[in-house]
Amino acid sequence: MDTMVDLCPPGRLEAALTTELVDTMRPADADGFREAWGIIERLWEQTVTRARILPAPELHQRVDGEWSFIETLRHLVFITDAWVLRAILMDPSPWDPLDLPHTERPDEPGVPRDLDAQPALEEMLELRADRMATVAQILAELDDEELAGLIEPSYPGQMSMSVRSCLQIVLNEEWAHRLYAERDLQALTSR
Repeated sequence: MDTMVDLCPPGRLEAALTTELVDTMRPADADGFREAWGIIERLWEQTVTRARILPAPELHQRVDGEWSFIETLRHLVFITDAWVLRAILMDPSPWDPLDLPHTERPDEPGVPRDLDAQPALEEMLELRADRMATVAQILAELDDEELAGLIEPSYPGQMSMSVRSCLQIVLNEEWAHRLYAERDLQALTSR
């Protein structure tokens, strides 16, 4: 398992390890989720600014067998589609053709997995902006009672989950994949 030390780019480890920030990513109430999402949005803005410096082909390049920057964005769209659009908003088929499920997930009819897709950065950023706005809208309207509410299973064999659990998964994925992206952008710019 990668540690925070392995995932953080040089010079940012101290900021990432602050207890306050780590605690913020484990919100206890709706206000906490709104605060955490605001942090995620600001951090991703910085990461995207770094990515824009690279030539387009490098954004499709994998580092040490990990997903490319574009593939990471595609995966995060899938995460939002699965845990927000499908689970929370109960859309039975929220998938975008550019969604990229995690590698271990078995193929499922109707869920895209186009490993050869090579979308442009701007196309992915537009798609991500739409999904991030959806999360922000849900959080803006969310209260603590709704956060604790249960969602019926949206996948065969899945158990009921709370809205809190679904949103925590989204926060965890956003946080971790931004760290991976920063690590890989550092490697690409160091070549």
